Parts: sequence; C-alpha cells; structure tokens
Amino acid sequence: MAASAGTVYEADAEAVVRRITPPLDRARHKGQAGKIAVIGGCREYTGAPYFAAISALKVGADLSHVFCTKDAATVIKSYSPELIVHPILEESYSVRDDQRASVSSKILTEVAKWMERFDCIVVGPGLGRDSFLLDCVSNIMRHAQQANIPTVVDGDGLFLVTNNLSLVQGNPLAILTPNVYEYKRLVQKVLNCDVDEETASEQLIALCQKIGDVTIMQKGKADVISDGKTVTQVSTFGSPRRCGGQGDILSGSVAVFASWARHFVLTNEQPTEKRVNPMTLGCIAGSLLLRKAASHAFEKNKRSTVTSDIIEFLGKSLEDICPAEH
Repeated sequence: MAASAGTVYEADAEAVVRRITPPLDRARHKGQAGKIAVIGGCREYTGAPYFAAISALKVGADLSHVFCTKDAATVIKSYSPELIVHPILEESYSVRDDQRASVSSKILTEVAKWMERFDCIVVGPGLGRDSFLLDCVSNIMRHAQQANIPTVVDGDGLFLVTNNLSLVQGNPLAILTPNVYEYKRLVQKVLNCDVDEETASEQLIALCQKIGDVTIMQKGKADVISDGKTVTQVSTFGSPRRCGGQGDILSGSVAVFASWARHFVLTNEQPTEKRVNPMTLGCIAGSLLLRKAASHAFEKNKRSTVTSDIIEFLGKSLEDICPAEH
C-alpha cells in the first residue's frame, strides 16, 4: 500500500475505505460515528466552511460544528439547519486594540469548552487572513494539539501554518492538504528551494520530516500522501471540472475518515511497527471518495457541475464501496 523513499505506490483505496468505515449498528448512539468541527468562516467567505462541514455529515459523521465570525454565522446557519454554528470568532475591525488580549482569551475559552468532544477539527476553510483572527486560530490549534485532537489544515489555514510552522511541528495528528500553489509556498519556506518534479516523492518525504511528524496530502492529478516515512498516491480519475470548493469537500471528508481510521487502529491491536498511520488512511479514503463523487456529478451535470452537485453524490459513492448493513 505504501512505498519507501523514491517510489510511489497506488493505494488500494477501496480496501482502505471498507476497512475503516464503521458498520451502522443499532446499538450505537448519537456522536459515536464522529463529531467534527470546522474553524473558519468570515465576512467574505461563508461557502467554504459550509461545504467542509456538510460534507462531513454526508460522509457519515453524526455531528458537524462550525466556529466562525458573527458576520458569517447567520449566513451559514441559513444554508442548512443540520450544522451547529458558533458565532464566536472576531476580526480586527470589530475589536479595539486595548481589548485584543481579553477577547482572544475569551474566544479560546469558548472553543476549549467544546474541544475534547471533537474527533477531528478542520482549520482554514473560509478563514480569511485577518491578523487578529489568525492569532486566535493559532491559539485554538495549539489547544487542539495539547488535547490530542486530529487537525486537518486547508485553505487559509495553510497560509497561517506556512508562516508559523510551530503550529504543526511534531504533531503526528496534523494533516496538511495543499494544492499546487500552497505546496510550492510550503516547499520554499521549509526546504528553501523550489518544487522539483524529478525528485517529487523524496522532496515530499523531506518536507514532512523537516516539519516533523505531520502527514501531507499534495493535491493534484494524483493525490500524493506522505507521513515522512512512506509515499502513497490515489490517482482514480474524478472529473475534468475544476469548480471551486472541491478542496473543502475533501477536508471535511478526510476529517471524518481520519477519525474513523484512528479509532480503527486503536481498537484493532497490531504490533506498533506494523501499524499504518491513521492520518494516512484518512487521506487515502477522503481522496477516493471525492474523486468518485466528482465523477458521478460530472456524468450527470457535465460543464454545469458545481460543488453542491458533488456533495450530493458522497453518500452514493460510499455506498457503492461499502454498503450499509440493513
């Protein structure tokens, strides 16, 4: 399923999905299939956190939360009653300079009350780049690491992390999901060089190792995944339509699968040296599911395919691979 440095093997992604997806059991109660939180959503960007959070539910999480600014909250609530929306983040324009420390502390206290309930958080969809907001989110990320909560970092979260690597350094529960541009910036910042296609897998391993313990999914024609030890790819064809928002579906999906994989690995005893990194498994499963759903959506909608169309096929795509028990 994985490869040593220099080679990239195709993941048996369907087998991974079947292995880590929990059965639907009548004895289970609300929350056992996963509780996910998205940290993002501001005045300009309300779609991305919605796409990530609703995708988590469509994949099979029981509860999905969004922590966003007050300006974004009513808009996101109006998209769907399925989401639990917390309007607690603040941007610079709404906070006086002499209030910053107290407001920042209050925000962290509010999020911390919820944190240990979550199986995974997603940081970045629709976050924006306001300096005060990013400082607050930095504190939330540090708290999540201390609480051992897996963290998927995408979008503006990657902008934050690229400029402050200590937020993910040495965190084996951190997943970074950069696109081609975000990956280029990350490589330049961490390795002080440009992306080299000739030694792509070695460079990806070096990037993970230099940051320390993180898992990186380099999105592209094939999604290439490494935890600094192995390199795996998912190259199942999805859709030629590249509408915005697909990365948000991916981050929400990966969050659910990573939490399921972590539970699977922890409850199925294996020798430590034989354990597969659950964050890697989560990336493989999330990548495949998005690609399958995008393929179905494109088959139906062709050029008019948008992100909402793809989300509607997440359930069918998972059902095709891993049928629910009746």
